[in-house]
Amino acid sequence: MTRPRLSVVVVTLNEAERIRACLESVVWADELVVVDAESQDKTVLIARELTDRVFVRPWPGFAAQKNFAIAQATGDWILSLDADETVSPPLRAEIEAVVRGAGEAAGYTVPRRNVFWGAWVRHGGLYPDRQLRLFRRGHGRFLERAVHESVTVDGAVGRLAGHLEHRSYRDVADFLARADRYASLAADEWLAAGRPVRPLRDLVARPIGRFLGMYLARAGFLDGWRGFLLATLYAYYVFMRSAKAWERVRR
Repeated sequence: MTRPRLSVVVVTLNEAERIRACLESVVWADELVVVDAESQDKTVLIARELTDRVFVRPWPGFAAQKNFAIAQATGDWILSLDADETVSPPLRAEIEAVVRGAGEAAGYTVPRRNVFWGAWVRHGGLYPDRQLRLFRRGHGRFLERAVHESVTVDGAVGRLAGHLEHRSYRDVADFLARADRYASLAADEWLAAGRPVRPLRDLVARPIGRFLGMYLARAGFLDGWRGFLLATLYAYYVFMRSAKAWERVRR
């Protein structure tokens, strides 16, 4: 009987600083698939040092690109990673056990350790930050959304305990640049769904609620200055998403 195989899929765009660590954390997998969106840095060159399964194509959106990557995979199981994530040794052991046949579910969620400015942030709703990333081929795909895409699976979902290590934002400038891009996508999705924009609720109450929810209700203050800064930045993102949606309505 053929041994079950694991494919790891990653989509990239100008990730030369982080793609090596990501791929090196999963070199034990049977197949590494990288789909690059025409990076202008050395992302593709670095990826090709670690796998010959590198595809380059224009960027069609988060979900569409990730679903294309899934379609290129040949393994029985698929692990979807972002370029700023790495697999910890305990998670590797659990994934290998699932692939060998110990896993009965169609998919598995894993907790993420979000690392900001050199430290793991444990509060503010940023932990355990479970993500469904491991699933049987043919049973899972990313929902077609403009932003904040997630996997849906056909079947039962289990839970693993090992961590993904997530080093997302390089600095405040990186957060603000991505927040602007994601807010635009979220605003477009908002209007496409036909949702109204209520200025008092969406431009005032929601951002304040996000800050208070992260910093006080979910104890972000226990993470010190990182907790305060993150609560403020996430509130800013909520404000920008609402402001961009409101702007589009007025046009």
